[in-house]
Amino acid sequence: MFEIELHRLRHDDLIRRAEAERRVREAVRVRRAARRVAAARGAEPESHTRRRSWFARTA
Repeated sequence: MFEIELHRLRHDDLIRRAEAERRVREAVRVRRAARRVAAARGAEPESHTRRRSWFARTA
């Protein structure tokens, strides 16, 4: 009887840990996706940015 209860406790603990790890991975995935979307929105096309010349300006 004791062994069965111990087995159930271990099993339940493993299930809880697995679920917690799944939630962490999902949160990381959502954060990465949000960063990608924010970066895509904030990125200006290069044609609108002023590029610096390779040559020094003459007087």
